Amino acid sequence: MAIVQFPLQLVERRMIAPTVGHYVFQRNDGQPLAFIAGQFLQIHFDYADGTATRRSYSIANVQAVDAPAETTVEIAVSYVPGGAATALFEALDMGDTVQASGPFGRFTLQPSDANARYVLVATGTGVTPYRAMLPALAALIDTRAVEVVLLQGARTLGDLLYHDEFRAFADAHPGFRYLPCLSRGLPDDAHPDLRHGYVQQALPEIAPDPAREIAYLCGNPDMVDATFEALKNAGLGPAQIRREKYISSR
Repeated sequence: MAIVQFPLQLVERRMIAPTVGHYVFQRNDGQPLAFIAGQFLQIHFDYADGTATRRSYSIANVQAVDAPAETTVEIAVSYVPGGAATALFEALDMGDTVQASGPFGRFTLQPSDANARYVLVATGTGVTPYRAMLPALAALIDTRAVEVVLLQGARTLGDLLYHDEFRAFADAHPGFRYLPCLSRGLPDDAHPDLRHGYVQQALPEIAPDPAREIAYLCGNPDMVDATFEALKNAGLGPAQIRREKYISSR
């Protein structure tokens, strides 16, 4: 089956970390973009020699659970030195258009879930789908008292994507615990919930319980593999651990 592509026009761009840009596109073919939080789009382009290629980006929109489909789409783009996709995005001017397809993916919250807690683990742009899930998580916290823990890993505080949004969400929702983990040390005025080290090193603190948990792992493949093994050792079965690996593509 042929993949149906549609045009996206750049309407906003800002840096959210030294090497990550937040891009907002408008679907300008008059059609809405229906998606489930956790899904991704593919951006299509050609290499310099004309060979067609594509890259996948999680949808970052924070959209109310019952909101109608939107015509704008937000993504986070990690810049890779010498990367073809990086060159594409860095060269875009406001109003320029790229071709996209989707949404795709099943890294989503499932209506049949009956767990007491979600453990969300991410590094880098792997945190993007969790930003999109915030409205659905708020509804689950309110309606069935679900607890949520977000472990977000980065080198420094400035590398934590959407940090202020997650902190504000945690402040507004007592059922949501936000534990950023910094591998290169903590600032002098560190928030009490900041941790030093890698996300998988913070797992013992939250005491994963196979009777309560569903875990989501997204980001660097080494982190995903290490955290998956740690959660298995804590007793979680494979069906309780949902994974999506982010590999930087040139």
